[in-house]
Amino acid sequence: MFSLRLLALIFVSSATVDPSPEEKKKKGDDEEEKNRYDLMFMRGDLLEVPRTLFTHFGIYLGGGRVAHFIPDIMPVVSTNQFRIKQIVTNTRLILGVLAKEELSLIVPVQCGSVRVDSVEDFAYGAEIIVNPMDKMCSCAALQGEEVARRAEKLLGDVAYSLLWYNCEHFVMYCRYGTVMSFQTFQFCKTVRKLLLSRGVAKVTAVLAACLLVYLRVMNTWSVLLAVLLPFLLWMAS
Repeated sequence: MFSLRLLALIFVSSATVDPSPEEKKKKGDDEEEKNRYDLMFMRGDLLEVPRTLFTHFGIYLGGGRVAHFIPDIMPVVSTNQFRIKQIVTNTRLILGVLAKEELSLIVPVQCGSVRVDSVEDFAYGAEIIVNPMDKMCSCAALQGEEVARRAEKLLGDVAYSLLWYNCEHFVMYCRYGTVMSFQTFQFCKTVRKLLLSRGVAKVTAVLAACLLVYLRVMNTWSVLLAVLLPFLLWMAS
């Protein structure tokens, strides 16, 4: 019995392979990188990075990891987990937004996920701004551990909406307990300013008059509509 135990011990010891110097160095570099980010950021920090047409947001979880909400078309078109977990490029983000809006007109799709990536993959080479909303939001920030816990609880597939629930809504809920987006507010404000202007009212009046002449429709209701719409736009401006 003793000899069998001794042989088993020798076999296990001989089967154990020490990691190569390259593997040890890579593991050491990874640990050093994680420790470096833990010195730069605190667990629960809100991170902001510019991403081409818009600003992207995430929550720092510690250990060089960031939870962020993305519109992602990849899980819809592919089941390859390796491709799905690859770095989220700017092109993939933009295509995810466009695909979400197009597909939602045909079939209901989630087309969004809260995922965890490294700080490098999240930033994608852009400068990281830490907790920029603390000075803008009227609500006080929650404790870092609570912020990170909320972000971790939402990991997985989540329905995405460019206007009603995007990456900024996600981080605002996690850090401040309120669902809002300054980007969306500014976008809607700009669109409203462009549409509800006196220039648009004048163009609408001219187009309405031309349409009435072209269609040769001059009854009371058509004339009233052609006058009322430009008038309302003018007053709203």
